Amino acid sequence: MRRHRRSEGFNLAFLDIMACGLGAVVLVFMLVKHNISDSNVEANRLIEEAQYLELQQKELLQTLEQLRNISQSETKKIANLKAKLTQLKQSLSKKESVLVNKKGQLATLQNNVATRPIAHKEDLVEDNRGGEENYLMGLKVEGHRIAVLIDSSASMTDETLLNIIKRKNGSVQGKKKGPKWIRTKKTVRWLLTRVPKASQLSVISFNDSIQSLGQAKWITANSPAALKSLYQGLDTIVPTGATNLQKGLQAVSKLNATDLYVITDGLPTTGESEYSRLNPFSGCSSLLGSSRTITGECRVKLFRQTIQDSNIHGVKVNVILLPIEGDPDASNEYWGWTARTGGLLISPAVSWP
Repeated sequence: MRRHRRSEGFNLAFLDIMACGLGAVVLVFMLVKHNISDSNVEANRLIEEAQYLELQQKELLQTLEQLRNISQSETKKIANLKAKLTQLKQSLSKKESVLVNKKGQLATLQNNVATRPIAHKEDLVEDNRGGEENYLMGLKVEGHRIAVLIDSSASMTDETLLNIIKRKNGSVQGKKKGPKWIRTKKTVRWLLTRVPKASQLSVISFNDSIQSLGQAKWITANSPAALKSLYQGLDTIVPTGATNLQKGLQAVSKLNATDLYVITDGLPTTGESEYSRLNPFSGCSSLLGSSRTITGECRVKLFRQTIQDSNIHGVKVNVILLPIEGDPDASNEYWGWTARTGGLLISPAVSWP
């Protein structure tokens, strides 16, 4: 009986020990397994952080490279700006030097003007219109022998046909005070004051006759006395009669002029050719002596025949055409004539000169 009891006690103790050992082993396995799991998680986390840091490093390197490029570019820009600034300073220095020279020249000119003796009236060509602002664009008075041909017919008194007729039937003073005639005389003065001093000058007026102004056919443009004589002759003219351009051109052809300036307001109304023998004029009764009026078509024919028969060759012709009613073909015909000679047709504004 006793041996049996001892055996049971031993068995229970052994089982307890084994159970405790087994529990310890299980606990050990559980702890080991838990630590392995935690270590894997930690390792993964560290790997991710390392990858993130590597990515940030790459981005920082790229940013650093961009900043270096920008720095180099800005350095080049700064260098270019410094070079341009140096150039601008040099240019400014040159301009300041030029300005100083200009100021010196201006001071010299002002001194010359202040000390220049005043010319006497007899040494001047008087022109009370004042200044070079009264000019015609493109028209330059030039030539060795310059002839000026002035239309002094009745139409040169006014611009409208009604006023022309009134002045035609009025007094001599009324004709001389006509607005177009006053403008014509101002135009002549404009031309004469701009003739080169070394040129020879001849002035002729024409209507149904011709009149040479001045004391000689040719005068020198630098002679104040001769120019004064021309102006005096111009003041004696009374605009009247028909427009016989052919007589004026025939007078010019005898002068061997190099340049011709014509002041007129339209195509001619009469001429010197034998029109009865010329077929184109069979319908122009005014030129055949059976009528006192002339049509626009006949004026064109008359002008072309006048140019053909006037023996004007090698002369540069410029025309200043003043306005008139009822002669629309004048500008075209005069333009063609001047263009063929290398000259100009000018039709200035009413306010000129």
